[in-house]
Amino acid sequence: MSAPPASVLVVNCGSSSVKIAFVDPVTGERAMTGVGERVGGHDTVVHIRRRDDEQSRSPDDGSHRGVVAHLLATLTEEERATVTGVGHRVVHGGSHFSASVLIDDEVVSALHDLVDLAPLHLPANLAGIEAVRAELPDVPQVAAFDTAFHQAMPPVAYRYAVPSEWFEDHDVRRYGFHGISHGYVSARAAELLGRPLESLRMVTLHLGNGCSATAVRDGISVDTTMGLTPLEGLVMGTRSGDVDPGLLGYVADRLDLDLAGVLDALNNRSGLLGLSGISNDMRTLTDAARQGSESAALAIEVFAYRAAKAVGGLAVALGRLDVLVFTGGIGEQAPQVRSAILGHLGVLGLHEDTDPNTDHGRRTGGRISLVDDHAVALVVPTDEELVIARDTRRLAP
Repeated sequence: MSAPPASVLVVNCGSSSVKIAFVDPVTGERAMTGVGERVGGHDTVVHIRRRDDEQSRSPDDGSHRGVVAHLLATLTEEERATVTGVGHRVVHGGSHFSASVLIDDEVVSALHDLVDLAPLHLPANLAGIEAVRAELPDVPQVAAFDTAFHQAMPPVAYRYAVPSEWFEDHDVRRYGFHGISHGYVSARAAELLGRPLESLRMVTLHLGNGCSATAVRDGISVDTTMGLTPLEGLVMGTRSGDVDPGLLGYVADRLDLDLAGVLDALNNRSGLLGLSGISNDMRTLTDAARQGSESAALAIEVFAYRAAKAVGGLAVALGRLDVLVFTGGIGEQAPQVRSAILGHLGVLGLHEDTDPNTDHGRRTGGRISLVDDHAVALVVPTDEELVIARDTRRLAP
């Protein structure tokens, strides 16, 4: 099965996974997708799908670079011939990158300098770039940054109230993440409403295993919930979100942990998993709550309450709220969670329209709030791969 003409190969290297996709930047069609799971371990597995054909293999090298090389080696000659560019999702661009860029030696060097800001993700992103350089040396590559959309935030939103030299000498500030998603769904929401993006004040809620909310005013990010790292902000699958900074010293002393141990717990054993003691998967928790689990029900309640509080806080940055957008795995697929969040937001003029919400808003162009509300709530599926593909097509020579 051949890839469509003028395809872009999108590469997304996470901390323990690799995803690639052949994306038509016009239609968004995926001719081939590949996923590497448990990357970096001894049981790495790669799944490759073309239309209805799926194959699973174990690569010889389970590192990020090895998995990307393995996935590229599975491309047919015809597929290789159609690759016009390779777009990479890069988690952190620091203050240096405010838009997607064509990758060259200078960009790679700058990314190496930023590794301390995202030590789990940037080395993986760089490994993907180097693997593509080795396997497809003549194909241009583009980096799309999760932080870029938030570089428009004003100092009042991105500065921490910490010693100035931390900011001036060590780049300690709020950066924000999920920017590719927030940018896409805010523009898509305006399209669905038939209104100019520049006229709208909206909050976009990206809810998945990682979660963040962003205030988008006139198409520009003016505040967001994630900060220096993706740990700040909302309750997430395994991440705590906001906690009292004094908690770190208190827990370290009580449990005889070092700082790395406390941060590991906040990143990997907290959030929905920590609250419920059952799972970080909202589907599992919803089923458990229906069966009477009090801890699962509490986890969902805390998740929804904290998300709603964030929407209220971000409305301050907007001056008014016109649109609330739900996206991400939970935002798109969990009507009961959307209902719980909307249940807290009557103060902002939002009320659930039950039938469209349970039907994912399909019958109303995504709308899940009452038509006479002051604001509108929408479900808008995100498509970060399409954004990366289009940026690559635009920038690749």
